[in-house]
Amino acid sequence: MTFIVVRYQLLQPILAATLFWTSFCNAQDNIDTPLPLPLEEVRMFTEALERIRASYVEEVDDKTLLENAIRGMLSGLDPHSAYVVENEFDALQETTTGEFGGLGIEVGREDGYIKVISPIDDTPADRAGIEAGDLIVQINDTPTRQIMPEEAASLMRGEPGTSVTVTIAREGRELFDLTITREVIAINSVRSRMLEPGYAYFRISQFRANTAQDLEDEFTNVSTEDPDLKGLVLDLRNNPGGVLQASVGVVDTFISDGRIVSTKGRLEGNDMEFMATERTIAKDVPLVVLINNGSASASEIVAGALQDHNRAIIMGTRSFGKGSVQSVMPLAEQRAIKLTTSLYFTPDGRSIQAQGIDPDIIVENAFVTKLASNVTQINESNLPNRLDNANADQQPEDNIADGLISAEEVLVTDYPLNEALNVLKGINAFSLREGKIQTESVAQVKPE
Repeated sequence: MTFIVVRYQLLQPILAATLFWTSFCNAQDNIDTPLPLPLEEVRMFTEALERIRASYVEEVDDKTLLENAIRGMLSGLDPHSAYVVENEFDALQETTTGEFGGLGIEVGREDGYIKVISPIDDTPADRAGIEAGDLIVQINDTPTRQIMPEEAASLMRGEPGTSVTVTIAREGRELFDLTITREVIAINSVRSRMLEPGYAYFRISQFRANTAQDLEDEFTNVSTEDPDLKGLVLDLRNNPGGVLQASVGVVDTFISDGRIVSTKGRLEGNDMEFMATERTIAKDVPLVVLINNGSASASEIVAGALQDHNRAIIMGTRSFGKGSVQSVMPLAEQRAIKLTTSLYFTPDGRSIQAQGIDPDIIVENAFVTKLASNVTQINESNLPNRLDNANADQQPEDNIADGLISAEEVLVTDYPLNEALNVLKGINAFSLREGKIQTESVAQVKPE
Protein backbone atom coordinates (compact mmCIF):
# COMPACT_ATOMS: atom_id res chain seq x y z
CA MET A 1 0.00 0.00 0.00
CA THR A 2 1.10 3.55 -0.59
CA PHE A 3 0.37 6.86 1.02
CA ILE A 4 0.44 10.25 -0.60
CA VAL A 5 0.16 13.54 1.20
CA VAL A 6 -0.72 16.56 -0.94
CA ARG A 7 -2.73 19.74 -0.66
CA TYR A 8 -5.98 19.19 -2.52
CA GLN A 9 -8.25 22.13 -3.40
CA LEU A 10 -6.48 24.27 -0.78
CA LEU A 11 -7.70 22.03 2.07
CA GLN A 12 -5.59 20.46 4.82
CA PRO A 13 -4.28 16.98 3.89
CA ILE A 14 -4.75 13.83 5.93
CA LEU A 15 -2.99 10.46 5.83
CA ALA A 16 -4.45 7.18 4.62
CA ALA A 17 -3.19 3.64 4.05
CA THR A 18 -2.92 3.02 0.35
CA LEU A 19 -1.64 4.98 -2.63
CA PHE A 20 -3.93 7.97 -2.59
CA TRP A 21 -4.26 11.70 -2.67
CA THR A 22 -5.60 12.70 0.67
CA SER A 23 -8.38 15.17 0.13
CA PHE A 24 -10.67 17.02 2.49
CA CYS A 25 -13.35 17.82 -0.04
CA ASN A 26 -16.95 17.06 -0.69
CA ALA A 27 -17.70 14.56 -3.40
CA GLN A 28 -19.73 17.25 -5.14
CA ASP A 29 -16.71 19.55 -5.46
CA ASN A 30 -15.47 17.62 -8.48
CA ILE A 31 -18.86 17.48 -10.19
CA ASP A 32 -19.85 20.46 -12.29
CA THR A 33 -23.39 19.23 -12.94
CA PRO A 34 -24.88 16.44 -10.80
CA LEU A 35 -25.88 13.47 -12.89
CA PRO A 36 -29.58 12.55 -12.83
CA LEU A 37 -30.38 9.59 -10.60
CA PRO A 38 -31.70 6.41 -12.27
CA LEU A 39 -35.19 6.53 -10.78
CA GLU A 40 -36.02 2.86 -11.36
CA GLU A 41 -32.87 1.68 -9.59
CA VAL A 42 -33.45 4.12 -6.71
CA ARG A 43 -36.98 2.76 -6.35
CA MET A 44 -35.60 -0.79 -6.23
CA PHE A 45 -33.07 0.24 -3.59
CA THR A 46 -35.68 1.82 -1.33
CA GLU A 47 -37.98 -1.17 -1.78
CA ALA A 48 -35.18 -3.59 -0.85
CA LEU A 49 -34.35 -1.45 2.18
CA GLU A 50 -37.97 -1.44 3.32
CA ARG A 51 -38.33 -5.22 2.91
CA ILE A 52 -35.18 -5.84 4.93
CA ARG A 53 -36.41 -3.51 7.67
CA ALA A 54 -39.77 -5.27 7.77
CA SER A 55 -38.88 -8.92 7.27
CA TYR A 56 -35.30 -9.67 8.34
CA VAL A 57 -35.07 -12.28 11.10
CA GLU A 58 -33.64 -9.69 13.50
CA GLU A 59 -34.37 -6.01 13.78
CA VAL A 60 -31.67 -3.88 12.16
CA ASP A 61 -31.45 -0.13 12.61
CA ASP A 62 -31.49 2.12 9.55
CA LYS A 63 -27.98 3.46 10.19
CA THR A 64 -26.46 -0.01 9.98
CA LEU A 65 -28.38 -0.86 6.84
CA LEU A 66 -27.33 2.32 5.06
CA GLU A 67 -23.70 1.99 6.11
CA ASN A 68 -23.71 -1.56 4.81
CA ALA A 69 -25.13 -0.27 1.55
CA ILE A 70 -22.28 2.23 1.25
CA ARG A 71 -19.73 -0.53 2.00
CA GLY A 72 -21.29 -2.70 -0.68
CA MET A 73 -21.19 0.07 -3.29
CA LEU A 74 -17.49 0.69 -2.72
CA SER A 75 -16.33 -2.91 -2.31
CA GLY A 76 -18.00 -3.77 -5.60
CA LEU A 77 -15.87 -1.23 -7.48
CA ASP A 78 -12.31 -2.46 -6.91
CA PRO A 79 -10.16 -3.97 -4.12
CA HIS A 80 -8.97 -0.59 -2.82
CA SER A 81 -12.11 1.53 -2.61
CA ALA A 82 -13.68 1.31 0.84
CA TYR A 83 -15.92 2.91 3.42
CA VAL A 84 -13.85 4.18 6.34
CA VAL A 85 -15.33 4.74 9.77
CA GLU A 86 -13.65 6.56 12.63
CA ASN A 87 -11.56 3.74 14.15
CA GLU A 88 -10.41 2.56 10.73
CA PHE A 89 -9.50 6.13 9.82
CA ASP A 90 -7.34 6.40 12.95
CA ALA A 91 -5.63 3.15 11.98
CA LEU A 92 -4.79 4.58 8.55
CA GLN A 93 -3.16 7.58 10.18
CA GLU A 94 -1.13 5.43 12.56
CA THR A 95 0.50 3.51 9.74
CA THR A 96 2.02 6.71 8.35
CA THR A 97 3.09 8.33 11.60
CA GLY A 98 4.88 5.48 13.25
CA GLU A 99 3.97 3.25 16.15
CA PHE A 100 0.96 1.00 16.65
CA GLY A 101 0.21 -2.35 18.21
CA GLY A 102 -0.08 -5.12 15.66
CA LEU A 103 1.64 -7.81 13.61
CA GLY A 104 3.40 -5.72 10.97
CA ILE A 105 1.63 -6.94 7.87
CA GLU A 106 0.21 -5.23 4.78
CA VAL A 107 -2.88 -6.85 3.29
CA GLY A 108 -5.13 -6.52 0.27
CA ARG A 109 -8.05 -8.47 -1.14
CA GLU A 110 -8.15 -11.20 -3.80
CA ASP A 111 -11.13 -13.32 -4.83
CA GLY A 112 -12.96 -12.36 -1.67
CA TYR A 113 -10.09 -13.32 0.66
CA ILE A 114 -7.48 -11.29 2.51
CA LYS A 115 -4.14 -11.57 0.70
CA VAL A 116 -0.78 -10.74 2.23
CA ILE A 117 0.98 -8.09 0.16
CA SER A 118 4.02 -8.40 2.38
CA PRO A 119 5.13 -8.67 5.99
CA ILE A 120 7.18 -5.69 7.16
CA ASP A 121 10.82 -6.40 8.00
CA ASP A 122 11.61 -7.60 11.52
CA THR A 123 8.02 -7.56 12.78
CA PRO A 124 6.04 -10.37 14.47
CA ALA A 125 4.48 -11.38 11.12
CA ASP A 126 7.89 -11.51 9.43
CA ARG A 127 9.46 -13.56 12.22
CA ALA A 128 6.48 -15.94 12.31
CA GLY A 129 7.09 -16.84 8.67
CA ILE A 130 4.17 -15.12 6.96
CA GLU A 131 5.00 -14.66 3.27
CA ALA A 132 3.86 -12.38 0.45
CA GLY A 133 1.03 -14.10 -1.40
CA ASP A 134 -0.36 -15.97 1.61
CA LEU A 135 -4.13 -15.88 2.04
CA ILE A 136 -5.47 -15.21 5.53
CA VAL A 137 -8.70 -17.19 5.68
CA GLN A 138 -9.49 -16.67 9.37
CA ILE A 139 -8.45 -14.29 12.18
CA ASN A 140 -9.13 -15.81 15.58
CA ASP A 141 -12.72 -17.04 15.20
CA THR A 142 -13.64 -14.67 12.36
CA PRO A 143 -13.61 -16.00 8.76
CA THR A 144 -12.21 -13.38 6.41
CA ARG A 145 -14.29 -14.30 3.38
CA GLN A 146 -15.74 -11.07 1.92
CA ILE A 147 -14.46 -8.76 4.67
CA MET A 148 -12.48 -5.70 3.67
CA PRO A 149 -8.71 -5.34 4.22
CA GLU A 150 -9.33 -2.48 6.65
CA GLU A 151 -11.53 -4.75 8.79
CA ALA A 152 -8.90 -7.49 8.70
CA ALA A 153 -6.20 -5.02 9.72
CA SER A 154 -8.39 -3.85 12.61
CA LEU A 155 -8.82 -7.45 13.81
CA MET A 156 -5.06 -8.00 13.78
CA ARG A 157 -4.29 -4.81 15.66
CA GLY A 158 -4.43 -4.65 19.42
CA GLU A 159 -2.54 -4.10 22.63
CA PRO A 160 1.14 -5.11 22.50
CA GLY A 161 1.65 -8.40 24.34
CA THR A 162 -1.69 -9.86 23.34
CA SER A 163 -1.86 -12.61 20.73
CA VAL A 164 -3.90 -13.32 17.64
CA THR A 165 -4.27 -16.56 15.66
CA VAL A 166 -4.37 -16.36 11.87
CA THR A 167 -5.21 -19.28 9.59
CA ILE A 168 -3.03 -19.28 6.47
CA ALA A 169 -3.64 -20.78 3.04
CA ARG A 170 -0.40 -21.18 1.07
CA GLU A 171 0.12 -22.85 -2.26
CA GLY A 172 1.47 -26.37 -1.85
CA ARG A 173 0.46 -26.65 1.82
CA GLU A 174 -2.63 -27.49 3.81
CA LEU A 175 -4.23 -24.79 5.94
CA PHE A 176 -2.18 -23.99 9.03
CA ASP A 177 -2.52 -21.73 12.06
CA LEU A 178 -0.01 -19.21 13.38
CA THR A 179 -0.46 -17.68 16.82
CA ILE A 180 1.45 -14.40 16.88
CA THR A 181 2.05 -11.97 19.73
CA ARG A 182 1.37 -8.34 18.90
CA GLU A 183 4.15 -5.81 19.35
CA VAL A 184 4.60 -2.09 18.98
CA ILE A 185 5.35 -1.70 15.29
CA ALA A 186 7.92 1.05 14.89
CA ILE A 187 9.29 0.89 11.39
CA ASN A 188 12.80 1.92 10.46
CA SER A 189 12.26 2.33 6.74
CA VAL A 190 15.90 2.49 5.55
CA ARG A 191 18.88 0.34 6.44
CA SER A 192 22.30 0.10 4.78
CA ARG A 193 25.51 -1.90 4.93
CA MET A 194 28.57 -2.62 2.85
CA LEU A 195 28.42 -5.88 0.90
CA GLU A 196 32.09 -5.68 -0.08
CA PRO A 197 34.54 -2.81 -0.40
CA GLY A 198 33.04 -0.48 -2.99
CA TYR A 199 29.57 -2.08 -3.03
CA ALA A 200 26.78 -0.77 -0.77
CA TYR A 201 23.36 -2.22 0.04
CA PHE A 202 20.26 -0.16 0.88
CA ARG A 203 17.05 -1.76 2.10
CA ILE A 204 13.78 0.21 2.08
CA SER A 205 11.06 -1.75 3.89
CA GLN A 206 8.30 0.85 3.49
CA PHE A 207 8.00 4.40 2.20
CA ARG A 208 7.33 6.78 5.05
CA ALA A 209 7.37 10.57 5.26
CA ASN A 210 11.13 10.80 5.93
CA THR A 211 12.32 7.88 3.81
CA ALA A 212 13.97 9.97 1.09
CA GLN A 213 15.92 11.99 3.66
CA ASP A 214 16.84 8.81 5.55
CA LEU A 215 18.16 7.28 2.32
CA GLU A 216 20.24 10.38 1.64
CA ASP A 217 21.66 10.23 5.19
CA GLU A 218 22.49 6.54 4.82
CA PHE A 219 24.16 7.19 1.46
CA THR A 220 26.22 9.99 3.00
CA ASN A 221 27.37 7.68 5.80
CA VAL A 222 28.26 4.88 3.40
CA SER A 223 30.11 7.15 0.97
CA THR A 224 32.05 8.64 3.88
CA GLU A 225 33.06 5.14 4.96
CA ASP A 226 34.03 4.17 1.41
CA PRO A 227 34.41 7.17 -0.95
CA ASP A 228 35.20 4.91 -3.92
CA LEU A 229 31.72 3.43 -4.41
CA LYS A 230 31.55 1.13 -7.44
CA GLY A 231 27.94 -0.04 -7.17
CA LEU A 232 24.72 0.17 -5.19
CA VAL A 233 21.91 -2.32 -4.55
CA LEU A 234 18.48 -0.90 -3.69
CA ASP A 235 16.32 -3.65 -2.19
CA LEU A 236 12.55 -3.08 -2.58
CA ARG A 237 11.48 -6.71 -2.19
CA ASN A 238 8.34 -7.14 -0.10
CA ASN A 239 7.99 -3.37 0.18
CA PRO A 240 4.22 -2.70 0.04
CA GLY A 241 4.53 1.03 -0.61
CA GLY A 242 3.88 4.08 1.51
CA VAL A 243 4.03 7.83 1.02
CA LEU A 244 4.18 8.74 -2.65
CA GLN A 245 6.32 11.83 -2.08
CA ALA A 246 8.90 9.57 -0.45
CA SER A 247 9.09 7.39 -3.55
CA VAL A 248 9.51 10.51 -5.69
CA GLY A 249 12.33 11.66 -3.40
CA VAL A 250 14.06 8.29 -3.64
CA VAL A 251 14.01 8.41 -7.44
CA ASP A 252 15.27 12.00 -7.30
CA THR A 253 18.28 10.72 -5.36
CA PHE A 254 19.44 8.92 -8.50
CA ILE A 255 18.32 11.13 -11.42
CA SER A 256 18.63 14.87 -12.05
CA ASP A 257 15.96 15.61 -14.66
CA GLY A 258 12.82 14.31 -16.27
CA ARG A 259 9.44 12.99 -15.18
CA ILE A 260 9.30 10.57 -12.25
CA VAL A 261 5.60 9.64 -12.21
CA SER A 262 2.30 11.01 -13.50
CA THR A 263 -1.32 10.31 -12.71
CA LYS A 264 -4.37 10.35 -14.95
CA GLY A 265 -7.98 10.17 -13.83
CA ARG A 266 -11.49 10.80 -15.00
CA LEU A 267 -11.53 14.33 -13.58
CA GLU A 268 -9.09 17.00 -14.64
CA GLY A 269 -7.99 17.78 -11.08
CA ASN A 270 -6.65 14.25 -10.64
CA ASP A 271 -4.00 14.63 -13.36
CA MET A 272 -0.59 15.46 -11.90
CA GLU A 273 3.07 14.81 -12.58
CA PHE A 274 6.21 14.83 -10.45
CA MET A 275 9.55 15.93 -11.90
CA ALA A 276 13.13 15.33 -10.81
CA THR A 277 15.28 18.14 -9.46
CA GLU A 278 18.90 18.90 -10.29
CA ARG A 279 20.06 18.04 -6.78
CA THR A 280 21.17 14.41 -7.05
CA ILE A 281 23.68 12.77 -4.73
CA ALA A 282 24.10 9.38 -6.42
CA LYS A 283 23.79 10.17 -10.10
CA ASP A 284 26.61 8.12 -11.63
CA VAL A 285 27.12 5.09 -9.38
CA PRO A 286 25.92 1.84 -11.05
CA LEU A 287 22.62 0.75 -9.51
CA VAL A 288 20.65 -2.49 -9.30
CA VAL A 289 17.08 -2.52 -7.91
CA LEU A 290 15.64 -5.75 -6.49
CA ILE A 291 11.87 -6.35 -6.67
CA ASN A 292 9.46 -9.27 -6.27
CA ASN A 293 5.73 -9.98 -6.07
CA GLY A 294 5.60 -8.25 -2.68
CA SER A 295 6.87 -4.96 -4.17
CA ALA A 296 3.81 -2.77 -4.62
CA SER A 297 2.65 0.75 -5.33
CA ALA A 298 5.38 3.25 -4.34
CA SER A 299 8.00 0.52 -4.83
CA GLU A 300 6.74 0.08 -8.38
CA ILE A 301 6.91 3.83 -8.96
CA VAL A 302 10.60 3.79 -8.01
CA ALA A 303 11.44 0.68 -10.05
CA GLY A 304 9.47 1.87 -13.09
CA ALA A 305 10.97 5.36 -13.07
CA LEU A 306 14.56 4.15 -12.71
CA GLN A 307 13.94 1.56 -15.43
CA ASP A 308 12.46 4.10 -17.87
CA HIS A 309 15.35 6.50 -17.26
CA ASN A 310 17.85 3.66 -17.88
CA ARG A 311 19.32 4.54 -14.51
CA ALA A 312 19.13 1.09 -12.93
CA ILE A 313 18.99 -2.58 -13.81
CA ILE A 314 15.81 -4.09 -12.33
CA MET A 315 16.27 -7.65 -11.08
CA GLY A 316 14.00 -10.20 -9.42
CA THR A 317 10.44 -11.17 -10.31
CA ARG A 318 7.40 -9.21 -11.54
CA SER A 319 6.02 -6.77 -8.98
CA PHE A 320 2.53 -6.75 -7.48
CA GLY A 321 0.77 -4.40 -9.91
CA LYS A 322 -0.91 -1.83 -7.61
CA GLY A 323 -1.10 1.24 -9.84
CA SER A 324 -4.23 3.05 -8.71
CA VAL A 325 -4.63 6.22 -6.69
CA GLN A 326 -7.19 6.55 -3.88
CA SER A 327 -8.65 9.80 -2.51
CA VAL A 328 -10.18 10.00 0.94
CA MET A 329 -13.39 12.03 0.83
CA PRO A 330 -14.97 12.92 4.18
CA LEU A 331 -18.64 12.30 4.84
CA ALA A 332 -20.68 13.35 7.84
CA GLU A 333 -20.00 12.18 11.40
CA GLN A 334 -16.28 11.46 10.99
CA ARG A 335 -16.76 8.97 8.22
CA ALA A 336 -15.17 8.93 4.80
CA ILE A 337 -14.98 7.02 1.56
CA LYS A 338 -11.66 5.95 0.11
CA LEU A 339 -12.28 6.06 -3.62
CA THR A 340 -10.05 5.12 -6.55
CA THR A 341 -9.79 8.31 -8.60
CA SER A 342 -6.86 7.83 -10.99
CA LEU A 343 -4.04 5.60 -12.20
CA TYR A 344 -0.34 6.38 -12.09
CA PHE A 345 2.07 6.00 -14.99
CA THR A 346 5.82 5.61 -15.35
CA PRO A 347 7.87 8.29 -17.17
CA ASP A 348 7.41 6.44 -20.48
CA GLY A 349 3.63 6.29 -19.97
CA ARG A 350 3.35 2.68 -18.80
CA SER A 351 0.45 1.83 -16.53
CA ILE A 352 1.44 -0.52 -13.73
CA GLN A 353 -2.13 -1.38 -12.74
CA ALA A 354 -2.69 -5.16 -12.71
CA GLN A 355 0.50 -5.54 -14.73
CA GLY A 356 3.39 -4.66 -12.45
CA ILE A 357 7.01 -4.00 -13.36
CA ASP A 358 8.82 -6.70 -15.31
CA PRO A 359 12.47 -6.96 -14.27
CA ASP A 360 15.25 -6.57 -16.82
CA ILE A 361 16.77 -9.77 -15.42
CA ILE A 362 14.49 -12.41 -13.90
CA VAL A 363 16.00 -13.91 -10.75
CA GLU A 364 13.94 -16.32 -8.67
CA ASN A 365 14.62 -16.81 -4.99
CA ALA A 366 16.90 -19.82 -4.44
CA PHE A 367 19.70 -21.29 -2.35
CA VAL A 368 23.13 -21.83 -3.87
CA THR A 369 24.94 -24.86 -2.47
CA LYS A 370 28.21 -26.61 -3.10
CA LEU A 371 27.38 -29.99 -4.64
CA ALA A 372 28.39 -33.11 -2.76
CA SER A 373 31.24 -35.05 -4.38
CA ASN A 374 32.98 -38.36 -3.79
CA VAL A 375 35.99 -37.47 -5.91
CA THR A 376 39.12 -35.80 -4.54
CA GLN A 377 39.79 -32.59 -6.45
CA ILE A 378 43.09 -32.75 -8.39
CA ASN A 379 44.57 -30.31 -10.86
CA GLU A 380 47.92 -29.78 -12.64
CA SER A 381 49.65 -28.33 -9.61
CA ASN A 382 49.06 -31.61 -7.72
CA LEU A 383 50.73 -33.88 -10.31
CA PRO A 384 54.21 -35.28 -9.57
CA ASN A 385 57.18 -33.82 -11.53
CA ARG A 386 55.01 -30.95 -12.71
CA LEU A 387 56.59 -27.89 -14.28
CA ASP A 388 56.40 -24.87 -12.02
CA ASN A 389 54.75 -21.65 -13.05
CA ALA A 390 57.16 -19.16 -14.65
CA ASN A 391 56.07 -16.58 -12.09
CA ALA A 392 57.69 -18.28 -9.13
CA ASP A 393 56.44 -15.67 -6.69
CA GLN A 394 52.84 -16.47 -7.68
CA GLN A 395 52.91 -20.21 -7.05
CA PRO A 396 49.54 -21.46 -5.79
CA GLU A 397 49.41 -23.35 -2.54
CA ASP A 398 48.88 -27.09 -2.61
CA ASN A 399 45.11 -27.49 -2.82
CA ILE A 400 44.58 -31.23 -2.66
CA ALA A 401 41.34 -31.75 -0.79
CA ASP A 402 41.82 -32.81 2.80
CA GLY A 403 38.94 -35.23 2.43
CA LEU A 404 35.73 -35.96 0.62
CA ILE A 405 32.86 -33.48 0.69
CA SER A 406 30.26 -35.35 2.67
CA ALA A 407 27.35 -32.89 2.49
CA GLU A 408 26.09 -29.87 0.63
CA GLU A 409 27.30 -26.54 1.96
CA VAL A 410 25.07 -23.48 1.66
CA LEU A 411 27.12 -20.80 -0.04
CA VAL A 412 24.47 -18.17 -0.81
CA THR A 413 21.28 -17.73 1.21
CA ASP A 414 20.08 -14.58 -0.61
CA TYR A 415 20.49 -15.57 -4.24
CA PRO A 416 18.92 -12.46 -5.86
CA LEU A 417 21.16 -10.18 -3.79
CA ASN A 418 24.22 -12.23 -4.71
CA GLU A 419 23.29 -11.99 -8.40
CA ALA A 420 22.80 -8.23 -8.09
CA LEU A 421 26.29 -7.93 -6.66
CA ASN A 422 27.67 -10.06 -9.50
CA VAL A 423 25.99 -7.81 -12.08
CA LEU A 424 27.56 -4.73 -10.50
CA LYS A 425 30.96 -6.42 -10.51
CA GLY A 426 30.45 -7.31 -14.16
CA ILE A 427 29.60 -3.71 -15.03
CA ASN A 428 32.78 -2.49 -13.35
CA ALA A 429 34.94 -5.23 -14.86
CA PHE A 430 33.70 -4.36 -18.34
CA SER A 431 34.18 -0.62 -17.72
CA LEU A 432 37.75 -1.17 -16.56
CA ARG A 433 38.55 -3.35 -19.56
CA GLU A 434 36.92 -0.87 -21.93
CA GLY A 435 38.90 1.97 -20.33
CA LYS A 436 42.13 -0.01 -20.63
CA ILE A 437 41.50 -0.72 -24.32
CA GLN A 438 40.81 2.95 -24.99
CA THR A 439 43.98 3.98 -23.12
CA GLU A 440 46.08 1.50 -25.07
CA SER A 441 44.54 2.66 -28.34
CA VAL A 442 45.43 6.28 -27.56
CA ALA A 443 48.99 5.28 -26.57
CA GLN A 444 49.48 3.51 -29.89
CA VAL A 445 48.66 6.66 -31.88
CA LYS A 446 52.01 8.28 -32.66
CA PRO A 447 52.27 12.00 -33.45
CA GLU A 448 53.22 12.83 -37.02
